[in-house]
Amino acid sequence: MKRILSVAFLLMVFGAKAQDITKGTWYNEEKTSRVQFYENGGKYFGKVVWLKDPLENGKPRTDTKNPDAKLKSTPLMGLIFMKNFKKVGDKKWEDGTIYDPKNGKTYSCIITQVSPTHLDVRGYIGISLIGRTSKFTKAE
Repeated sequence: MKRILSVAFLLMVFGAKAQDITKGTWYNEEKTSRVQFYENGGKYFGKVVWLKDPLENGKPRTDTKNPDAKLKSTPLMGLIFMKNFKKVGDKKWEDGTIYDPKNGKTYSCIITQVSPTHLDVRGYIGISLIGRTSKFTKAE
């Protein structure tokens, strides 16, 4: 009986299907913003839906580091900064990009769902070995 319960527990823990990342919102690693993922035309996107500090000098924070001068006044709230991900399996999204408003640069990106409440978001240049992984956590 113990063996059956142990096997059932292991199957439950390791065999669990991923939850839909489009349900609810996710904190970035620093917990300074929340992201909402959504699907459109078979691709996945992420936008900023909450900022810890939404104002700067009494006005909405904008994308001041954007290399395109016309986009520097774009509000960070509502910014679609993760684009064009393809779902490959239950727990992975690839071939997307992530924009970093802290430096105005865009990187290739892979999202891996480690658990129902934890995403690894890896931004990189060229190959994924050269990059940085940020941990997103479920907010709701």
